[in-house]
Amino acid sequence: MLTSKVAKRYAQGLLDFTNESGQTATVFSEMKDVVKIMGESKDLNKFFMTPYIDSKKKIEVAKEIFKGLSASSQNLITLVIKHGRENQLKNIAQEFINKVEDINGVQRITLTTATEISKENINQILRSTNLVKADSNFDLKLNVNPKILGGYILRVGDQLVDASVKSKLNQIKKDFQLN
Repeated sequence: MLTSKVAKRYAQGLLDFTNESGQTATVFSEMKDVVKIMGESKDLNKFFMTPYIDSKKKIEVAKEIFKGLSASSQNLITLVIKHGRENQLKNIAQEFINKVEDINGVQRITLTTATEISKENINQILRSTNLVKADSNFDLKLNVNPKILGGYILRVGDQLVDASVKSKLNQIKKDFQLN
């Protein structure tokens, strides 16, 4: 997933601030909540995306929704809205999470399969590649996409292993077209 420069800059600023103030762990867990809330609420996203709603009203609503968060997180949200970047709030929070996980050595892994698979199969796939470090922590996201027909697509950070049936069929098709 591509992250905007805006999200990276705000996230880096927040990370610098939380490192100096010793609040990284607290804000880290709160940013996970922000991502979850923004991901689950289509109405909230529509509200923030509506250009004719005044930023003061958006700040008021955000303070009510995120009232359980620390002052640092609330100040970030207010700042983002004041600067007209509320459409980037979820991306900023996710980028902050990614930066903290990078510092802590957490690998981000996405496994896409055609159907649901067992934990045993997931572990076997992860062990079969040298991209996943056995001694490191990882954040595993599982996706089901029937369009790949079978097999799996494993993304570790910015590296990809495409062992899907669809890609193999496409490769065979290309080979036939060349001959």
